[in-house]
Amino acid sequence: MISYDTVSEALNGLKERGFDLDFNLDENCLVCQDDKFNVNDFEIVEVYRFEGNTDPSDEAVVYGIQSSNGLKGVLVNGYGISADTMSSDMAKKLSMNRDESQ
Repeated sequence: MISYDTVSEALNGLKERGFDLDFNLDENCLVCQDDKFNVNDFEIVEVYRFEGNTDPSDEAVVYGIQSSNGLKGVLVNGYGISADTMSSDMAKKLSMNRDESQ
């Protein structure tokens, strides 16, 4: 897997490889282009974790996502104290893939 030093480098690298859409986290799903994707409707293809050196609010995870209908994009999510509220199924899927990236 490719290694990036910053979130912006990861986003640029993913965009160069076709992950050019933005996925957003909703409570029970991901949203992209007015479509909603439940836990089983997408795969996490790549994961990059970033930890702030001194500021815990700088901690983030960048996910390369591919939906079941072929959309490719990114999801940027905080973790720790800055993590978004989400369903337990979504939290399980995202954390399982995040832990594999370490």
